[in-house]
Amino acid sequence: MTAPVFVVEEVPAGPRWVLDGPEGRHAVSVKRLNPGEAVVLADGRGRWAEAVVVSAEGKDRLTVEVSGVFEEPAPAVRITVVQALPKGDRGEVAVETMTETGVDEVVPWQASRCITQWRGDRGAKSLAKWRGTAREAGKQSRRVRFPEVTEALSTKQVAALLEAAELAVVLHEDRDAPSEALATLALPASGTVVLVVGPEGGVSPEELAAFAAAGARTCRLGPSVLRTSTAGTAAAAVLLARTGRWS
Repeated sequence: MTAPVFVVEEVPAGPRWVLDGPEGRHAVSVKRLNPGEAVVLADGRGRWAEAVVVSAEGKDRLTVEVSGVFEEPAPAVRITVVQALPKGDRGEVAVETMTETGVDEVVPWQASRCITQWRGDRGAKSLAKWRGTAREAGKQSRRVRFPEVTEALSTKQVAALLEAAELAVVLHEDRDAPSEALATLALPASGTVVLVVGPEGGVSPEELAAFAAAGARTCRLGPSVLRTSTAGTAAAAVLLARTGRWS
C-alpha cells in the first residue's frame, strides 16, 4: 500500500520535521501511525517529501525523518473541467471523483439552467466546500499536485477560457444534434483541454452558440446520458487514458 499523504505549506528540506495541527491530529489520532511507517509530505503544488515516522506524541504531534524531496512536473496535457453547478451535494461528489481521476482544474459555472445559485455568503461557502473536497480527495488518492478550484465563472468568462484552450469540448446529450465521439477526438500533444459539463437541464442553445463561436466542439461520451455530477469524471477518464498519464 502506498504511503499516506499529509499536506504542508512548505515541504521540509531538513532531516527532521514535526507535523502538528489538523494534519498531525489526523496522522496520530485517526491514522494511528507508528515509528517506522512511511509517510508523504506534500504541498499540493507538485513538491513532496518521503519520510519515516520517528515518534508520535499526544494527539497531534508526529515527528518524521525526511529521506528525500522531489518535484512532480506539471503534465504536458492539462485537463480542465468546467462544471455547471449541480443541486445539493452533487457538486462535492463531482469534485471528489474528478480529483481522484486526475483532473487538473475545476471551474464552477453558473449556467443559465442551473437551479443552484452561488451568491454572497452561500457562494463563498459552496466554493470553500469544493476546495476542501479537492484537498481531501487529493490526499486520499495519493496525489501530490491537487487540482485548482477557481472562482465561479459566467458563460461569457467560460467562452473566453474555451477560446484560449488548445482543445475545447462541450459535452452535449442531444442525440439529434451533430456531435463527435470524445473517445476518437484528436488530442493536442501539449497545452490545455477544457471540457464543459452542463447542468441537469442541459446546455442552452444560446450557450452552445457562444461556446461554438469560441471554438468549442460538441462531443458525446456514448449512447447513455450521464448525470452532471458524473459526466466530467467519465470524460476526464477517457482523455487521461489517451494522454499517456495513466500508462
